[in-house]
Amino acid sequence: MEENNTTASKELIYGLNDRPPLKDSLFAALQHLLAIFVAIITPPLIIAGALKFDLETSSYLVSMSLMVSGIATFIQCKRVGGIGCGLLCVQGTSFSFIGPIISAGLTGGLSAIFGATIVASTVEMLISRVLKYTRKIITPLVSGIVVTLIGMSLIKVGITACGGGEAAKADGTFGSIQYLGLSALVLVSIIFFNRSSNRYLRMSSIVIGLIIGYIVAWCLGYVDFSAVQSYGGFNIPIPFKYGISFEPSAIISLGLVYLITAIEAYGDITANSLISGEPVEGEKFMKRASGGILADGFNSMVAGMLNSFPNSIFAQNNGMIQLTGVASRYVGYFIAVFLVILGLFPAIGLVFSLMPEPVLGGATLLMFGTVAAAGVRIIAAQHIDRKATLVLALSFSFGLSVELVPEILTQLPETIKNIFSSGITTGGLTAILANALIRIKE
Repeated sequence: MEENNTTASKELIYGLNDRPPLKDSLFAALQHLLAIFVAIITPPLIIAGALKFDLETSSYLVSMSLMVSGIATFIQCKRVGGIGCGLLCVQGTSFSFIGPIISAGLTGGLSAIFGATIVASTVEMLISRVLKYTRKIITPLVSGIVVTLIGMSLIKVGITACGGGEAAKADGTFGSIQYLGLSALVLVSIIFFNRSSNRYLRMSSIVIGLIIGYIVAWCLGYVDFSAVQSYGGFNIPIPFKYGISFEPSAIISLGLVYLITAIEAYGDITANSLISGEPVEGEKFMKRASGGILADGFNSMVAGMLNSFPNSIFAQNNGMIQLTGVASRYVGYFIAVFLVILGLFPAIGLVFSLMPEPVLGGATLLMFGTVAAAGVRIIAAQHIDRKATLVLALSFSFGLSVELVPEILTQLPETIKNIFSSGITTGGLTAILANALIRIKE
């Protein structure tokens, strides 16, 4: 392991604590920004679309997501008072929470979403304190099952957007040739550029696909920019702007996802440390991992206070470090500043909020499928014996049952129905319990 770390550090142009020149720092920061920008703005756009928020609210949520991601990234890179991992570690709005957040929004609106975000984040912060014990409960098999279920449940959201979203269902145009064609154009464009031998085109494939779709949608008359002109000035973060309330079912659903997110964050920090030539075992590493997971939860709590959604560490920036050879955490400060600046201008959030749902759907369909594929890869890496087969069978059966046939819960008490209406929650709890309780001797 030490030999691998030495090799990694030799391949780096700038190590963890190096201070690159301003030009190099800006260039590296822009590349990271390009890789994560779409991933940050997509969750609030999907949630806003699913919950039918007005344009002003949607725009504000996008702006706050960018701003909070900047604050969270700074905390991770700087390591403030033991909170943070001290690596070039980028944070942003997490896809994993979209399903439970939409359910919470349908139950209690934005106030319930932000209340659950704040309260449930304590789960991840507690895990950071007892990291070595939780790894025995939340095994890679359990993590793989939950990640797969997250991807599978989100595909439904993606395909709805491809057809034109809830608005199209209301006016009878859902699934029209124009909407499906627009989604297909975005999807094919992303795949085309993703297969390019040029690494910059490959890294920018989702951004390019969305731009192409946006331009075509504008030409077809699906985008009206007249509203942008009236949005000037700055966005001022207003804590608890939409109020706060506490729904037990929403807190439980998000708490479970925070549980899994903590384990994923551990894996991302391990990979980042390895790429950066830092130790991946021992006391120094465990402090770094615990601080990173603590920051993951703390930043999500801050997000809830500032009207944004749960944050998590982005895995894609690890690949960016490898590509650029820049592992300096000081680059993270520039990324953080860029994100905060973008969040300050309401017009930026508004432009993205005007993006037609079929355009967004074409990109998210692929992204969500990628999430499910990542879960399958985690599962495939494990030894699948009889016990693992039973755990998989039970988890997917229960998890997908409530997603595909939600009517099965109609006769249950309201509180229980709300808790188990999410396939992620039902399947995840089943996986944890089944993995702990099933004993089979081979």
